Amino acid sequence: MSTHVIDTIAIRDMLLAARTRTLSLCADLEGERLLGPRLSIVNPPLWEIGHVGWFQEHWCLRYRTDGRLAPSVLSNADDLYNSAAVPHDTRWDLPLPDFDATLAYLRRVLDGVLERIELEGATEHMAYFAQLAAFHEEMHCEAFTYTRQTLGYPAPRTSDAPTSAQAGAWPGDVEISGGVFRLGATQTDGFVFDNEKWAHEVEVGAFRMARAPVSNAEFAAFVEDHGYRRRELWSTAGWEWRKRTGAQAPVYWIGKDGAWFYRHYDEVIPVAPRMPVIHLNWFEAEAYCRWAGRRLPTEAEWEFAAATMPGSFGAKRRYPWGDAAPSPALANLYGATGGCVDVAAFPLGDSGWGCRQMFGNVWEWTADWFEPYPGFVRDPYKEYSEPWFGDHKVLRGGCHATRPVLLRNTWRNFYTPDRRDVFAGFRTCAPFDGNARALSRHVSAREPSAP
Repeated sequence: MSTHVIDTIAIRDMLLAARTRTLSLCADLEGERLLGPRLSIVNPPLWEIGHVGWFQEHWCLRYRTDGRLAPSVLSNADDLYNSAAVPHDTRWDLPLPDFDATLAYLRRVLDGVLERIELEGATEHMAYFAQLAAFHEEMHCEAFTYTRQTLGYPAPRTSDAPTSAQAGAWPGDVEISGGVFRLGATQTDGFVFDNEKWAHEVEVGAFRMARAPVSNAEFAAFVEDHGYRRRELWSTAGWEWRKRTGAQAPVYWIGKDGAWFYRHYDEVIPVAPRMPVIHLNWFEAEAYCRWAGRRLPTEAEWEFAAATMPGSFGAKRRYPWGDAAPSPALANLYGATGGCVDVAAFPLGDSGWGCRQMFGNVWEWTADWFEPYPGFVRDPYKEYSEPWFGDHKVLRGGCHATRPVLLRNTWRNFYTPDRRDVFAGFRTCAPFDGNARALSRHVSAREPSAP
């Protein structure tokens, strides 16, 4: 558990902001949309809303350090909403409270948490678990958002029109000299999750990293060069996935009349060539890299590029641009736009090495499997990290639906390599060439067209 000095007002604001977003994202759900189709990659929205309340109640009102649990205000809450005990494929069949009763449960729990904070203040116990509950809810808000995309529901009402959609392409590489630095979080970083602990010394060799994530235009060239049909571009596991699914293009792409279109929530729109390719899994990213003569960055390379700068001798910054808090001028995170923007947007958020959009727009796959850092000790929420070590891949940097308060350069996301529903893309790396400057990537940024 990480301690962090935070005042009562800040805790209340975090909890209320998360709840406001949850209510906004689910306000228009009714009828069949509350459960949706039975899919292995998403939860029934009605169950997920109730789970948010259960998690907050469990850790902020019921949990005791001696291992005892106080009773829930909902008699069968554990049987309904404990994600560690309720199998995923049974969640559509549970006797869930209706929508109004579920919202009433959330209100009652939040009122109880706010009352406890008011009475006790920001004790170490409440500061930690209230932040855990707020961050957990924000993660589920992102999941609500990509669930709406998966199920073809209308775009969230919180979405605004993108503000920087026409910023253009951003091709080329930066050269990163590498060096020794400490990967992971320190005890002065405030609240961090157990999988970020603790910073440990690693050495990163010199490498080149793309200045921006791979764009739709660049990925379209791979598709049009029969990239999904060429066995030599895919790992054994990736090729088995491709054969099993029959994938021929990114999951929501539709080829029509010589052009590519994209299902965006419940609408079909043209693929925007300069925006980052999104909803790709790790296998697709790996195959593209092999086709382009590139590779995915390691997790250490990604954090080195985001957190250090030339001449810093391994000293790290909290965000790619420095230590200033995220703002709509620096990154495409929640509140800046309603979706992706061009890869050249947000130049003020460049990292010290000149990489753009290392925060926001799309999550970025890395080469590494999700594993514990040396000396890992799990936090009280034991299901957060430990069960997923070894069979998930690490992603970094957040996306357009991520709340800024969640992120820092050490934050690790993780999904299985077959997941295409999340807001994930990638950027590429290549060997260091000391004589090259701003080298172009394999593919020129051109308009995508369907074969």
